[in-house]
Amino acid sequence: MFTVFIIGNIASGKSCASRYLERNGAYRIDLDELAKSLYQPGSALVGDLSEAFGWDILDATGGIRRDVLAERAFSSAESTELLNSIVHPVLLEQLSLRLLPANCCSVLVPEHPWTVVEISVAAAFTDAFGLADEVVAITAPLDVRRERAVLRGMPSEDFDARAALQPAEDELCSLATTVIDNSAGDDGLFRDLDAWMSAHGLLATGERAHG
Repeated sequence: MFTVFIIGNIASGKSCASRYLERNGAYRIDLDELAKSLYQPGSALVGDLSEAFGWDILDATGGIRRDVLAERAFSSAESTELLNSIVHPVLLEQLSLRLLPANCCSVLVPEHPWTVVEISVAAAFTDAFGLADEVVAITAPLDVRRERAVLRGMPSEDFDARAALQPAEDELCSLATTVIDNSAGDDGLFRDLDAWMSAHGLLATGERAHG
């Protein structure tokens, strides 16, 4: 099964790109959502997070209060690194289980012939890049991304705090095998993705799903 990783900094358009690929036949895995699904009350992972960031990140049922965890985990580069060091090994294992063939024989044809994995923290997940056939970076300048985030309702100071913890655009793009410029934020992104799918034999015949 062909697998592509989509990487990009905040408000770059990576989620838009990965959802577009999903609408055009890919099985989509949002790595952030996969990580959150692992926060099961009573699990070793939740226990490790509580010890690292305070037991008051838990709610009354023992689940993670995600807003509290996010506030503490993204308060500095050191705390973000700590979060990644705790979650990363478990997340990598779970992603591998979803991407690698099962250790058994099967005659079932996969429902989806290819997979797109959306990754928010690419620099911290490079050891997983061997699972991908290709890594595509969606890029846009910092000021463009800030304007987009603010228009979506994010306070500019929150954007700046998140962006400060992410790599520069040129550093991010150096991690990719293909770079798509989404500075304009228009249908050019979809056209570039269509061209990318066509070049890899992944573009389904007939009308593409732009909506």
